[in-house]
Amino acid sequence: MDNRQRWNDEEEMLRVAIEGLLSQVWTSLPGYVVAYDASTNTATVQIGVQGQIAGPDQAPKSVNYPVLSGVPVIFPRGGGATLTFPIAPGDECWVSFACRAIGGWKQSGGIQPPNDSRRHDLSDAVCHVGPMSQAKMLSSISTSTVQLRSDDGVSHIELDPVGHIVNIVAPGGINLTGPVNVNGNTTFTGTVSANGKRIDNTHTHTAQGATAITTPVN
Repeated sequence: MDNRQRWNDEEEMLRVAIEGLLSQVWTSLPGYVVAYDASTNTATVQIGVQGQIAGPDQAPKSVNYPVLSGVPVIFPRGGGATLTFPIAPGDECWVSFACRAIGGWKQSGGIQPPNDSRRHDLSDAVCHVGPMSQAKMLSSISTSTVQLRSDDGVSHIELDPVGHIVNIVAPGGINLTGPVNVNGNTTFTGTVSANGKRIDNTHTHTAQGATAITTPVN
């Protein structure tokens, strides 16, 4: 029992009661991914802020909150397209708690009645992956371009909204599968090959007369 509940002070009693109610209202907190299940797009999450309990002597003690399991992960999505990225244990995230039970919606989608009377509860969490603490802040964030990048910044796809330029930096290479159409001038620096044959300025043909049909590239 809180010692203040023993006081003959109506205002303080109300304050204690309100604090007790608010302690059960969950809104949002930072967290860390413990595990990710791509088949269900759900994460196991450890909340990144500790709670406090009072011991027998009323001294406060910090404790971890229970690990949350089966938390839906939110990716940017709309119009039939989704931006996904790998999620690894230790990734930082932001955990939000719905104001009503969302079990029915998680199971079936659409518009569903709440499957329980709980409100602002730990059981109704969703996980936004991406928020960064100072301990895991990215370096060299561009302030003038939009980037899809690796955390180390070595590879990225970049959109310059002012110059209307798209840059791709990929030291490991770029692989394209499917027909490729280019409408405009194309400039290459380096070697160019087609079906294993060099077709840049270093390629050669076998000797031929002035009226001979051009032979294939050597």
